[in-house]
Amino acid sequence: MSRYDPSAFPPFAVTVDLVVLTVREHALCALLVRRGEPPYQGYWALPGGFVRPDEGLAEAASRELAEETGLRAPSAPGHDAAGPGAAGAHLEQLATYGHPQRDPRMRVVSVAHLVLAPDLPTPRAGGDASGARWAPVTELLGPDGADGVPLAFDHGLILADGVERARSKIEYSSLATAFCATEFTVGELRRVYEAVWGVVLDPRNFHRKVTGTPGFLLPSGGTTTRQGGRPAQLFTSGGANVLNPPMLRPES
Repeated sequence: MSRYDPSAFPPFAVTVDLVVLTVREHALCALLVRRGEPPYQGYWALPGGFVRPDEGLAEAASRELAEETGLRAPSAPGHDAAGPGAAGAHLEQLATYGHPQRDPRMRVVSVAHLVLAPDLPTPRAGGDASGARWAPVTELLGPDGADGVPLAFDHGLILADGVERARSKIEYSSLATAFCATEFTVGELRRVYEAVWGVVLDPRNFHRKVTGTPGFLLPSGGTTTRQGGRPAQLFTSGGANVLNPPMLRPES
């Protein structure tokens, strides 16, 4: 180590950006903040910021989410969220983005994270954000994944990657239940799939598939009439890491 010279390498910064997804009014929505400072002042962006020297990536992601929006997320993958309205939130690392010109300030590498949670509350702006809102993914990405609302930096690309990760993972894992309350009906779960995939599913076929897939759902023993009509059976997530058979997306 005595021969190692850190000045021989150009310095660069590390940031975290968060793709926070929830289902609101039967639509898949992403969390956005309006930038209050240059660069891209006034543009909508994903929440995030610079990683501090004394914190890890997941810790930085959780801190930035709370500072800019008032929402809470897990401080580490696999840990439940703290704070009201965020119980059962799912946090995972999405991808790393390091194009040399992605940030006009300096060389910045961003480690993006994906956060999924049920019916998150209305966000509040904080930190260097001048506004915060939920926006339908179809509005941001456009109907064909292009020509949507322009976002700061390369956040349109990061958002598209996060949405596709969510759409893919609910095919072969029980992750769709992260968008639901602790107890939910099959109909409520079906509406999650419809919102995330942007499709309409046959209720009977869906019920047969999800209740017949080992490890997907567990009956809670209760029923509810909150959707109207006859009492519907309540379930909890079975926590299956892999669904066999998978819940394949209908071909568009």
